[in-house]
Amino acid sequence: MTTTPPRWMRNVLLAAGLYNILWGAFAVLFPGALFTWLNMPQPNYPQFWQCIGMIVGVYGLGYAIAATNPARHWPIVLVGFLGKVFGPLGMAQALWTGALPWPFALNCLTNDLIWWVPFFLILKYAWDQFQNEPANSQRPDEAALLSNAATSTGTTLAALSQQHPVLLVFLRHSGCTFCREAMADLSAARTAITRNGTSLALVHMGTADSFAAFAATYGMEDVPAISDPDRQLYQALGLRRGNLRQLLALSVWCRGLTSFLAGHRPGPMEGDATQMPGVFLIHHGRVVRRFSHTTAAVRPDYAALAQLPSPA
Repeated sequence: MTTTPPRWMRNVLLAAGLYNILWGAFAVLFPGALFTWLNMPQPNYPQFWQCIGMIVGVYGLGYAIAATNPARHWPIVLVGFLGKVFGPLGMAQALWTGALPWPFALNCLTNDLIWWVPFFLILKYAWDQFQNEPANSQRPDEAALLSNAATSTGTTLAALSQQHPVLLVFLRHSGCTFCREAMADLSAARTAITRNGTSLALVHMGTADSFAAFAATYGMEDVPAISDPDRQLYQALGLRRGNLRQLLALSVWCRGLTSFLAGHRPGPMEGDATQMPGVFLIHHGRVVRRFSHTTAAVRPDYAALAQLPSPA
């Protein structure tokens, strides 16, 4: 299946973004206009209506971002779709009880209902892309990619691993609270990792410049890093996208809350939000130890994984 989304998806999200921004700006600048047109009493607190306009406008910015890659930014589309489903439910209850007049329901038509089908189809497309990971037999060649993968220092992974073992850590997208927790853990464990001669290298899905700035906040700007936005290295070493249990199980949410309270705040998403992380120990150009996360919330013992396995 092609990884390039149909053009209409981009156009729909751009249209939704423009509509939301214009509607939000109108509500902020003229909070009483809609009520006047519908012969409704003016709200006692127009600031509440202006706040709603601000929220709708921010959604518009999100849709514009999602338009750059609808499949990758499916969480934005999903949040918008859920709002467009639940909003009319609340409107139906208000109409049924007479709390709002029927003409007010026109808001639901343009704000919500007309977007149901295209947003659903975009989410279906993203799910189809998610399901079409390459089979093991179609994965990129592990040895070849390790041999050719150049780090930010200009040295290949294979060359680094000839000098000493390399603990190769594959990260989730840089906005993920677990990615930020992992960076803090790696920074704290760095001395223990390198004490016995093992070096550290990172694989991420962002750009080299943005990741360098991100790594610097953890004091790891000097650690060799590899930008893998197409996830070729991830796939070569068998790291797949997570399923719903791995990404959204209750245990993941609980661990996410713990991480959040510890100061690892989420940030802008750069990379595939569903990609799972992993840890590999590379020596003499080959993998000698593998650690695959069972959920996105798993917190590895990096110092222990950095030890070469005992000879058989």
